[in-house]
Amino acid sequence: QLQFVESGGGSVQPGGSLRLSCSASGFTLDDYVIGWFRLAPGKEREAVSCINPSNGRTHYVDSVKGRFTVSRDNAKNTVYLQMNGLKPEDTAIYYCQADPFLTIHHMCTMTPSYDYWGQGTQVTVSS
Repeated sequence: QLQFVESGGGSVQPGGSLRLSCSASGFTLDDYVIGWFRLAPGKEREAVSCINPSNGRTHYVDSVKGRFTVSRDNAKNTVYLQMNGLKPEDTAIYYCQADPFLTIHHMCTMTPSYDYWGQGTQVTVSS
């Protein structure tokens, strides 16, 4: 059974940085596309970045391009999200998700629904 443990969130000032981790269990990263999503108060969950761990290809939504970097460590079955230049509008709970069928483009643009989500990690950006 797929399980995720997200960590690394916190409170930072605008312009600050955080590195989120998604530790996966119950499956092998190579067999899935991994996506980072976020849920802000009063908004719907949205995709942030997606990665294909088998080839390293990535996709970013426009609002985070140039600021966020997604990477993976297949040996640790972990995916990371390095977030630099954080803005107040990045404040949200961040989740990771895995999909065995979608491409990185589709996972990050189609807003697919899933039955299971991890507990997420809170990111708060304020001065």
